[in-house]
Amino acid sequence: MAKTKFVPVEKIWQDRRRILGIPMTFTKYSLSEDRLFLEKGFLTIKTDEVLLYRIRDIDLNMRLGQRIFGVGTIHIYSSDTSAPTLELKNVKDPRAVSELIHQSVEKAKDKRRMRPMEVLHGNPFDDPDADSDFDPDDIET
Repeated sequence: MAKTKFVPVEKIWQDRRRILGIPMTFTKYSLSEDRLFLEKGFLTIKTDEVLLYRIRDIDLNMRLGQRIFGVGTIHIYSSDTSAPTLELKNVKDPRAVSELIHQSVEKAKDKRRMRPMEVLHGNPFDDPDADSDFDPDDIET
């Protein structure tokens, strides 16, 4: 039986959740070229990962206490069903990390040629001013 060789993921960024600005927890965050990871635990380790192209929005919160210690919380909202939201708590230099995640998400979407069309109101095919004579009922089956 052939052994499977483990190939470590190259990380662009990594940090730990901080308490009073000091990284002394067992919660780790990391970013690779195509995924964002959140790993929690000491004896039992749970890892959540989100593919970057699935990330829809990024929020940054920095309360007064966090700003004093140079940390903040980054909220990640995605279309991933197993992890629709990730919370990166008490991350050092949160503005730079948020921007790095944003740029990595854009690169991942460009690589997959994913540029979803944003629709503000209703279905784009219901436009009454559209110059189209196409009627789906005219298709013969």
